[in-house]
Amino acid sequence: MPNLVNETGVVRKPAWRRMKRHWQLYLVILLPLLYLVIFKYVPMAGIVIAFKDYNVIKGIWGSTWVGLKYFEQFFNSPNFWLYIKNTLGISLYGLLIGFPAPIILALALNEIRNGLFKKSVQLVTYAPYFISTVIMVSIIIVNLTPNVGMISKFFAMLGVENTNFMGIPGLFKSIYVWSDVWQFTGYGAIIYIAALAGVNPELYESAKVDGASRIQKIINIDIPSLIPVSVILLILNLGNIMKLGFEKIYLMQNPLNLSTSEVISTYVYKVGLLGSSFSFSAAIGLFNSVINLILLVSVNYIAKKLSNNSLW
Repeated sequence: MPNLVNETGVVRKPAWRRMKRHWQLYLVILLPLLYLVIFKYVPMAGIVIAFKDYNVIKGIWGSTWVGLKYFEQFFNSPNFWLYIKNTLGISLYGLLIGFPAPIILALALNEIRNGLFKKSVQLVTYAPYFISTVIMVSIIIVNLTPNVGMISKFFAMLGVENTNFMGIPGLFKSIYVWSDVWQFTGYGAIIYIAALAGVNPELYESAKVDGASRIQKIINIDIPSLIPVSVILLILNLGNIMKLGFEKIYLMQNPLNLSTSEVISTYVYKVGLLGSSFSFSAAIGLFNSVINLILLVSVNYIAKKLSNNSLW
């Protein structure tokens, strides 16, 4: 095969020759590529059971086609809007509180000049990230248990009667979100600290010469440098707004707070695995994924128009 000449007159070798020359690089990406194909793309063929009356004996392809039956069943469910409300409520609450928290922490750490104190704060805020979900929920439940938990004892010292915080539906969202803030803020701040480390020091020197205060430096130098990273992370967070974490919510659920803690992911688990209604749960999961995809594409488009920062 002859070499190709582009418009600028540069000779380009055929693709297979370039691949042969850099075969080591392609070998490195082979395993991740196979992982994506085998575990991400191939299983997508199973989505078809959302449109079938799946029977284990007949298999996916032998089961009867029922079209949108299970989607209509979910939409007509008396608890449909409750699950949507709970899912969106917790996600938006978490986004409102959890998204700016790492940014604020990164800005605060960037202003600390004492190296030992700065590293200590980073260690303390980063450490909770390594706590597993099961242990985290155990810590939450134990500390909020009446007569036993540290928080309950603290309120008792203030003269407040013992309260079962985990049994109050209205407190579930706050407990879930603020425990997430405590666990993930330190980890989330790392990428913002890295972005701040790349800011040109001459900008700070110029601001100092002009007599800018620390607040003015943060507003005019630090925050603008974080906008590109923040926009990308915001797009990713909004694209997963319906994909609320299953494990933690399921472990925190109890019969008393179920009215505010039952979300789409926990409902799919209970209906699909515990109730063996695989087609119904697949339809719910597909609906959830489609909504996330629409949100991701829409937010990415809006971000690109407004700030010229986007995923693609």
